[in-house]
Amino acid sequence: MGLLRLRVAVSSAALAVVLLGPGAALAEESRPTADPAAPTPTSPYPGRPPQGEAPDGSTVGGDELDARGVVVSDDAPDLPAGLAAHGWLLADADTGTVLAARDPHGRYYPASTLKTLTLLTLLPLLDPAEVVTGTVEDENIEGSRVGLVAGGRYTVRLLFEALILQSGNDAANALARAAGGVPATVEAMNETAEELGAFDTVVGTPSGLDVAGQTSSPYDLALILRALLDDPEAAEILRTPTAQMPGVPGRTFGYQIQNQDPLLGTYPGTLGGKTGFTDAARHTFVGAAERNGRRLVVSVMDTENRPLRAADQAVLLLDWGFALPRGTDGVGELVDPGEVPAEPVPTAVTTSATPFPAAPLGEPTAAPAEEAGSPLVPATLGGVAALILVMILIGRRRAARRPLPSGPPAPGSTAPSSLPPPAGESQSTPQ
Repeated sequence: MGLLRLRVAVSSAALAVVLLGPGAALAEESRPTADPAAPTPTSPYPGRPPQGEAPDGSTVGGDELDARGVVVSDDAPDLPAGLAAHGWLLADADTGTVLAARDPHGRYYPASTLKTLTLLTLLPLLDPAEVVTGTVEDENIEGSRVGLVAGGRYTVRLLFEALILQSGNDAANALARAAGGVPATVEAMNETAEELGAFDTVVGTPSGLDVAGQTSSPYDLALILRALLDDPEAAEILRTPTAQMPGVPGRTFGYQIQNQDPLLGTYPGTLGGKTGFTDAARHTFVGAAERNGRRLVVSVMDTENRPLRAADQAVLLLDWGFALPRGTDGVGELVDPGEVPAEPVPTAVTTSATPFPAAPLGEPTAAPAEEAGSPLVPATLGGVAALILVMILIGRRRAARRPLPSGPPAPGSTAPSSLPPPAGESQSTPQ
């Protein structure tokens, strides 16, 4: 595949040179990147956030998911009332069918839901028995902490539990250090996102603390959690109710931490989930549940605790989804890893002021005297090249699609299952 991609890139570059001249250049569309040096965002996007897409400009999961509003099958029952989140998605974790969504590819700030990608990325890279020593940097990290102290000794497995159960930013920092440092971990997380087809996800930190340019989407969070559910070790960590943090002589006594997933132990069939909160992301949640052998995954982004918490809205969607008959038509698909190419088609962006005669691709350019004697061949080749390039550019254009209206609330909708208040925000920005 690498050789094939190289040949395509070289051929595209040669084509642009044929058409545009010696000053021509190809700009390869790159994914957005986070910028830790830029001011930290402190509030949600004013209006809709950017919308993500695949590197080739298509909509990951199907054209119907190219919507900024609610998208649901025409024959589906009314959605429950109370869905206030700006972005959400419900999908069948087994078949990949997306049952309904709102702004599925909106690139929102993820907060601590991004830790699901941290777990997915580092779990196969680190030995669970490896011992990591806490540092002063761990102690002083921003936001929610599990309580690591300098000199404390913690197994990687315990740090994974601290990462998911208690949303420890200090645990995320310690795990990143064990994996080669924060920059290396961020790079690995971005690579994992690309492999999954989660192109709306841009990682700037392993903890989910707000960073300029760091984003994910309802679609991507569902994609990431689905991958975790299929990993037995990851699925076990998601469902772990409690863990024991060791004492450090002269510093701390041992203590127990509890899983902060509001659905665990309260919503039947819960398979695990992750909450998140920052000033910019507001409240976020991703979770999954199983009923009668059917697994659903749900994600909720950019919402407030009132009138309904993110997890309460997730319950409404799960109840609605489980009530649908098996095989109900969806509005898109959760793609499989590697299904969507991670490299864009190069696009010509500059022109040369001085045109030059074109030579057939792969053959040396003729001497100036010979070129002057054969003006028809270069002109013909240039015309063919122009036609091909225009076809490529046209093929990259995405058809505009009008999003479906959200519609009025369903009369007589039932309230969500009763959930206990959260033990504390999973992540917050210092005031």
